[in-house]
Amino acid sequence: MTAGRRRRLVLTGSVTGAVIVALDGTVLTVAQPALQRDLHASFGQVQWTSTGYLIAVASLLVFAGRLGDRYGHQRIFALGILGFGATSAGIGLASGAGWVIGLRVAQGVFGALLQPATLGMLRAAYPPDRLGMPLALRTSGIGLAAAAGPVLGGALVAQWGWRSVFFLNVLPACLMGVLAWVVRVPVSGSGSEADPGETSVVTSGATGTSAVTAGATGASAVSAGATGASGLRAATGLDLPGACLLASALVCLVHTLVAFPDTGWTPATVLGGVAAAVVGGAFIRHERRTASPLIPASVVGSPTIAAALAVLLSASAALFGTLFIGTYFLQDVLVMDPLECGLRVLPLAVLMVLSAPASAVLQRRYGPRLTTMTAMALLTLGVLTLSQLDRTSAALPISGGFLLLGAGFGTVMVTATAVIVRHAPTDHAGVAGGLQQTAMNIGPTLGVALATMLMTLTTPAVPTTTGDHPSGGPHWTGDAFLTAMGPTLLTLAAVAALGALAAAGLPGRAAVSGPAGAGTGGRDRQAAEV
Repeated sequence: MTAGRRRRLVLTGSVTGAVIVALDGTVLTVAQPALQRDLHASFGQVQWTSTGYLIAVASLLVFAGRLGDRYGHQRIFALGILGFGATSAGIGLASGAGWVIGLRVAQGVFGALLQPATLGMLRAAYPPDRLGMPLALRTSGIGLAAAAGPVLGGALVAQWGWRSVFFLNVLPACLMGVLAWVVRVPVSGSGSEADPGETSVVTSGATGTSAVTAGATGASAVSAGATGASGLRAATGLDLPGACLLASALVCLVHTLVAFPDTGWTPATVLGGVAAAVVGGAFIRHERRTASPLIPASVVGSPTIAAALAVLLSASAALFGTLFIGTYFLQDVLVMDPLECGLRVLPLAVLMVLSAPASAVLQRRYGPRLTTMTAMALLTLGVLTLSQLDRTSAALPISGGFLLLGAGFGTVMVTATAVIVRHAPTDHAGVAGGLQQTAMNIGPTLGVALATMLMTLTTPAVPTTTGDHPSGGPHWTGDAFLTAMGPTLLTLAAVAALGALAAAGLPGRAAVSGPAGAGTGGRDRQAAEV
């Protein structure tokens, strides 16, 4: 098999892994009511089928990326996708709600292994200047899964029951897992076919050998070589204390954000927020002092990567907060059924699919900064358009607002992700991918929690008595909802505008297309010149 075919296999695996995860989330939403009836589960148990998965994924993404950097992204991808498929089959065979929740948590662990590896494999297999289109295809696959998921899930549940939506993932997951386990791919910039982690160690070992050879001329060079060897050992450490601290902080944060829309400000949510802040501070203190940090300084200290993460966080928060409000508006104010609601929102998914490959061309021509700032402006305009809706709004302004959201968010996902992956050193691509995925998990949860808090503060939630909604969720009368919707969406538009300001920290066209050190940080460029 040629190197080109192996790279295409990596791209296929990356897209398939991302699509499986995205499809799993969308079809589960459709299957949950049938699951609740069949297993005689409570509403809280059904919520935990999503919450348990989300907490497991968000808390382990960065550590999973670090495992990929050390042991090879392809191996971690194979383990993650095989485990994801196996737990999907287990859920489909589960006999009770407790089994479903436990297996969903296990599925979240494997999902955490899988997601950063899909980006790490692309970073290792493709040169930095050719990453745009593979990332765009990956984003298009996610958008297609988001569009097809509810329709496909509804058809499967209606025909074969809720268990069928979990069996859907098993065959493609097993196929891609086996291929990833047995087929090696070449690492970009090297002629070998070793895993990324192995290549970085071999390369470093070769450098160390040269240093030792040069060290024969003097004791100081030998001492420097020994220092380099110890630095290599430190760089490959896993930092288990740091991983535990980060996971604990993210568990507290995600659990608080997930619980807030249903409970509001309670002692439990306040305590969870305080615990997240305290443990997060302890994590930062530990990372500054340890010799082998979980998140290397070359990643966390990069202004470019920090700006891209801020863009993704604000964009996903604004989008999903708006989508949460928009869904309530369509169903509770305009009294649309789920199918009509899905058709109104469909332009969002369609434009995500179409804008992803177009954004790869745009960022190559205009640079990530201008492309992302323009996309964030479209996203902001979409939120503002939806904020002006009322009972008399026709299909055109509703679909137009969602169309702007999809065009902006699809472009932002590709450009910001490309910046993160391109500017991270190859041997830390997994950590960078884990941070990107963490932002994409925390952002939506933060956006929904912010939207719910603003709606609650603007006008009190009114419990419904018609039986149309399950108890425990936030519900409003039509008039009260319209009163609160405008200010809430204006605030979410401000969040998107902050993301546009953060995009000013991304590189321009000259920085990306420059011949020297393209796709690398300043220190890497200086080392290459030396």
